[in-house]
Amino acid sequence: MRFYTKQHKFYCGIDLHAKKMYLCILDETGEIKLHRNINTDPDVFLRAIQPFREDVVVAVECMFTWYWIADLCTKENIPFVLGHALYMKAIHGGKAKNDKIDSHKIAVLLRGGMIPQAYTYPQKMRATRDLLRRRNHLVRKRAELYTHIQNTRSQYNLPEPLGGISKPQNRRGIIERFEDISVQHMLAADLAVITAYDPIIEKMERDIIKMAKHHDPVVHALLNSVPGIGPILSLVILYEIENIKRFPSVQDFVSYCRLIKCAKESNGKKYGSSGKKIGNAHLKWAFSEAAVIFLKGNEQGKKYLDRLTAKHGKGKALSILAHKLGRAVYFMLKNKKPFDQDKFLGL
Repeated sequence: MRFYTKQHKFYCGIDLHAKKMYLCILDETGEIKLHRNINTDPDVFLRAIQPFREDVVVAVECMFTWYWIADLCTKENIPFVLGHALYMKAIHGGKAKNDKIDSHKIAVLLRGGMIPQAYTYPQKMRATRDLLRRRNHLVRKRAELYTHIQNTRSQYNLPEPLGGISKPQNRRGIIERFEDISVQHMLAADLAVITAYDPIIEKMERDIIKMAKHHDPVVHALLNSVPGIGPILSLVILYEIENIKRFPSVQDFVSYCRLIKCAKESNGKKYGSSGKKIGNAHLKWAFSEAAVIFLKGNEQGKKYLDRLTAKHGKGKALSILAHKLGRAVYFMLKNKKPFDQDKFLGL
């Protein structure tokens, strides 16, 4: 956890919403200089903080509307702090809670050097990252439909498997294999939505490859050297990481990727794990996906997984492989070296 500890003359805490934002500005002694609810309008905001522009820092809690205020502060050379929503429990635990109180708490945390920082993702790469995330959302929705069709086959105990229905040519005749007319209509709806998703996702992937221009091409090439990480998955990982230098150690990186479980311990006693939702869910998905694809057509990789499975079980073995891939990617990007499978597998 990183805290913002720089000293300023004025500290501006903002409880930000879509249409309104509550400002609280404190001076260095903690006295409230401004406490006002205003519209989320750049000009109105700049006029409100104008008397304090000499040396002011602005902080907001990380939520979906932070892009514009971060970009505005960057443009106006105003220090900006993005508070980590899951760590900012101090503003959620009071007996009374409203926008005025929350903005004051944010300002107090900022002045005291106790505001936990989230990463302020740079503007130039942000739109492409969001497009990649939207593509992943649609891919997962389509995968849910694939799973529903396969589960329906198991539900009715059909003698023959349906095969790889991700390929359009393997979807022919699926509906007719079920006798119940209601089941046929249900699967027809699933297939119709899948058919609609296919060209949309394909076009998004082509557009992403064309528009992804603001990343380091060397890093992209290094990621593509890993078996199981293709052109799109490499861009997902690259745009979620942005810059590997922002992670001081490999432990920080794999923790951010949700590839490790953090122990929960007190007075020498362990109480399981915690912090499962803290980190980047998109990188967790990407490395889990890479671990599965890494094994396709990779005999050495399969043998390595078999050894892990014999010791830990299949589910945990895949998690270990994903964690190991995450560590490998960290050192690849840090040292600018391509993937070495023999070294990775300890051969």
